[in-house]
Amino acid sequence: MEEYTQVFKTLSDPTRLRILRLLLDAGKELCVCELVDSLEEPQYNVSKHVTAMRSAGLLKSRKEGRWVYYSPQSADGEFLKLLSRAVAAIPERHVKHDRAELRKRLKLREGGKCLTGVRKEHLLGKVSS
Repeated sequence: MEEYTQVFKTLSDPTRLRILRLLLDAGKELCVCELVDSLEEPQYNVSKHVTAMRSAGLLKSRKEGRWVYYSPQSADGEFLKLLSRAVAAIPERHVKHDRAELRKRLKLREGGKCLTGVRKEHLLGKVSS
């Protein structure tokens, strides 16, 4: 029962719901920088969220060169299938902007891969002097 409780705790954060919804809608792996630009959230924040989601068994990751790509965990069991359907049913008005930003961001891919890093530099979380 603990693993199910952890999943619901993890998804109790709106940013994590937005991340999962984007990944489900994208139908492809996304790297953190693509999520950062699409969600307009700081890089450290998105990284923290995907780490928690991966720990809860919601996401899987794959490293390729310097990039780490994330995708939803395969919905093999009934629980994850129903959870994915519930997240996909979040009304469009809540995700419209995120999806529009993701469409723009994916146009920057070369050969189907992210090669650009975070484009919206104010989201890198750098401290200015």
